Amino acid sequence: MTQVFDDKGVVAAATIIMAGPLTVTQAKTTEKDGYEAVQVGFGTRSEKNVSKPVRGHLKDLGVFAHMREFNASEAMERGAKIDISIFTPGDVVTVSAVSKGKGFQGVVKRHGFRGGPRSHGQKNKERAPGSIGGGARAGARVAKGMRMAGRMGSDRVTVKNLRILQVDPATNTLLISGAIPGHPGSLVEITSK
Repeated sequence: MTQVFDDKGVVAAATIIMAGPLTVTQAKTTEKDGYEAVQVGFGTRSEKNVSKPVRGHLKDLGVFAHMREFNASEAMERGAKIDISIFTPGDVVTVSAVSKGKGFQGVVKRHGFRGGPRSHGQKNKERAPGSIGGGARAGARVAKGMRMAGRMGSDRVTVKNLRILQVDPATNTLLISGAIPGHPGSLVEITSK
């Protein structure tokens, strides 16, 4: 992340994203596949690490590290390139990615519980969840959906209404306002409205 000043001198928090060219690997049609979509590939990968069926599917296009499918608003040919020239500064976009994994967390961090009082005989139960049963459901059982400690993060998160601040075709980078989910270097999907 960084910060960017506009021409009026107003600062905005921004995330730098490398949005390098995508290659259309398959154009799906209603006649053949039953729906309209475009399959795209991004990044590079060693050919020995790809199965033969995938190699045959990507014949004459190269081997890609990532492949995704998107709804097609217009017909595209196999082998066509999609670069960041489709975006312009001021566009409003939606960004989706897998959030940072935080491991096994307690109820205070995971669900925002307050924890118990710090006095009145408390020794090591300040962050405990408290009662998990009792009168709920039929008694002697834990109610479904009870918020407890557990794994946190590593969820697909979508952030809407982010603005594109700058587009740099020379380096295939976008500056998008605000924070986006995921660790540095993670794969993100950017879609415009």
